[in-house]
Amino acid sequence: MSLLFVAFITGLSLFFLMLVAAEVGRHIGAARLARHSGELAKGSGSTEAAVFALFGLLVAFTFSGAASRFEDRRHLIADEANAIGTAYLRLDLLPSDVQAPLRELFRTYVDVRYGVYRQYEDDVATRTKLDESAELQAAIWGMALSAVLEQGTPTSTATLVLGSLNEMIDITDTREMATRNHPPLAVFLLLGTLSLACALLVGYDTSPNARRSWLHTVTFAAIVSLTVYVIIDLEFPRLGFIRVDSADVALAELRESMQ
Repeated sequence: MSLLFVAFITGLSLFFLMLVAAEVGRHIGAARLARHSGELAKGSGSTEAAVFALFGLLVAFTFSGAASRFEDRRHLIADEANAIGTAYLRLDLLPSDVQAPLRELFRTYVDVRYGVYRQYEDDVATRTKLDESAELQAAIWGMALSAVLEQGTPTSTATLVLGSLNEMIDITDTREMATRNHPPLAVFLLLGTLSLACALLVGYDTSPNARRSWLHTVTFAAIVSLTVYVIIDLEFPRLGFIRVDSADVALAELRESMQ
């Protein structure tokens, strides 16, 4: 089951559950009005203000965090392309006899890195690409290190070459961890719970009205459920509508420049 479908079902389910919660709240309010001469509970305004304030704060922080992580993942793609490009250019500092095989390894490496997250829904394919990346990193590092040690390369040159290779390798772990960095499940459960609680309070507040105010109830439920859907979509930018795939052009352009 794809995450796109799960996110859609989650948002849709939350929408209808909020409508049900609002209707329950309206019935609770109507029952109180019948028992207490047309008066709702006194002092409930402060409780509602606190719940809605907490809900707004949670939505703001969750949405802001998701958007921030989305941008970080995009920037990491460009950072990796820059790191590979720098390491590739510094191959010119190595002896000429090792430059050609290293450049060929680099071309293969960029092809593999470009394809790592292109099929992110397929765990096996993604894991295979990551393993290929690790093998190519080891091959590139071993060949460059041997060239530096055997050819008597100056220390300053060796530092530049090996330092750029180390940065190129390290950023792959940073990108992989960034794809796994999400809020705890408890945060999403709390967000859903507060959404239903707020819908319940909305229904309770509208209970004095003779007619149901569907416009306000449906609008509130739709906006909240859509916001939750967008937050989930931002958290998994390789699986939904909001994607970071466009940032992969940095690796594609780098590969073209290596021809």
